[in-house]
Amino acid sequence: MEKTFTVKSVDEIKPIFRDNDNTKNIFLMSSIPFCCKTEPCILGIDEAGRGPVLGPMNYGICFCPKSKEEVLKTLGCADSKSLTDEKRQVILGKMCEETETLGWMVEAISPNNICRNMFRRQKYSLNQVSHDSAIGLIKKAQAHGVNVCEVFVDTVGPPEKYQEKLSWLFPELKITVSKKADSLYPIVSAASIAAKVTRDFAIEVWNFTEELSSEKKYGSGYPNDPETKKFLQTNIDPVFGFPKLVRFSWSTAEKILVSSAVPVQWEEEEDEASGKPLKNKSITSFFSPGAKKAKRSRHAFFQQSKLSVTDCFKIS
Repeated sequence: MEKTFTVKSVDEIKPIFRDNDNTKNIFLMSSIPFCCKTEPCILGIDEAGRGPVLGPMNYGICFCPKSKEEVLKTLGCADSKSLTDEKRQVILGKMCEETETLGWMVEAISPNNICRNMFRRQKYSLNQVSHDSAIGLIKKAQAHGVNVCEVFVDTVGPPEKYQEKLSWLFPELKITVSKKADSLYPIVSAASIAAKVTRDFAIEVWNFTEELSSEKKYGSGYPNDPETKKFLQTNIDPVFGFPKLVRFSWSTAEKILVSSAVPVQWEEEEDEASGKPLKNKSITSFFSPGAKKAKRSRHAFFQQSKLSVTDCFKIS
């Protein structure tokens, strides 16, 4: 379950990310204008941080009454990639102030969740993660009373198939999915700005629960950034791997793990007489009798995960 925070100003966003351990998704939302509940609304969807090996992937939506969409141009909403960091922050600040005309929501999908999904036994791709987040955000807007009538989406994968999927799920809505929608539709531009600014803030104030081997300098987070590569190479534990900031399912991280981490080999034991595999050992056999009383320094992984040695008992 993600944690949900209502945001009234752009200044409230950094503390939210700074004060959380970032292992779970975080959901941010503005207040919902009354007119968005009573008038037919357009809604735009876009993401930020799909490609980086570091940090969350943020999905954002913005919505406003169709009769008031001119406010988006007044705010200066444009493709977030064409704007400076400062300009994007200013626009999001103005979006927060437009409490009577528009609203926005963002889901920050944690690196942990991205990797767990991609490593599922049953394949669950990044495209599926993206689709599910977008679908979830539409449903959340509707659940909060937004009178959505038309949706514009920056595509992930083939736009025709994505549009067909969304139209099947939301037959009551007019759906438009296209490439570069953030530069074509101001409502998508606004969603892109919300996603980009919140992701940048999350990276900037990331709460490291691990002890780092170097300074908190990791560049853009993209795999081809030399500073990002250096951060990965100098902040890897030989047993527990990377800090939670890292998407360890990315090939860049996997290659460093293979070359730097302790190799683990799982071998099946055989009975010397029969040559057949031995029966599975009881989990209690892996713990020494005095393990609970031992006063040894425990690795941060066990402390952060709140894991401890406990007595085992059999329920009859």
